[in-house]
Amino acid sequence: MAIPSGTALQQEGEESVQIMDADDIRRAVTRIGHEIVEKNHGAADLALVGILTRGVPLADRLAALLLQIEGVEVPVGRLDIGLYRDDYASHPTGRSAPAPTSIPFDVTGKRIVLVDEVLFTGRTVRAALSALLDLGRPASIQLAVLLDRGHRELPIRPDFVGKNVPTARQEFVQVCLREVDGEDRALIRKRCGSF
Repeated sequence: MAIPSGTALQQEGEESVQIMDADDIRRAVTRIGHEIVEKNHGAADLALVGILTRGVPLADRLAALLLQIEGVEVPVGRLDIGLYRDDYASHPTGRSAPAPTSIPFDVTGKRIVLVDEVLFTGRTVRAALSALLDLGRPASIQLAVLLDRGHRELPIRPDFVGKNVPTARQEFVQVCLREVDGEDRALIRKRCGSF
């Protein structure tokens, strides 16, 4: 059963508010796909790179949509940014092993759309840019995110946004995608008594 957006969900010690359901996510991804085509005047020389973990299924969904819209098969890569994080040196142990980066195309000369589920401080995107530029010299790099929650610490701005979500810094935004989590929805979580 789908839970309407804006519905408060109670879990022990926290309160969650659903901000997107499966239909909201589908519509947001569809809008982003059309905006990518419009900004790039088609899909020629485009490539999508999803940031692990949930950026990858979003990139796959966008590639399927671009195939429908433009009739062009846009290559998709997956990018692990673990070793490029600016906090890696302070936490080298206790992290899971890096997931395999898989970019099955030459990034040089491509118009890359980097895809992630949530944009927050900008540090993940900074790490992704470093990782991507180590692989070659794209013609351009654009950023597509499902949710932009604000609170940037670096001068990074998305080119394509599914939804802007004002949040407090202490809140946590969770995106669930069916490919990873078995369902599509987005939540804002916060400890009870803090709303």
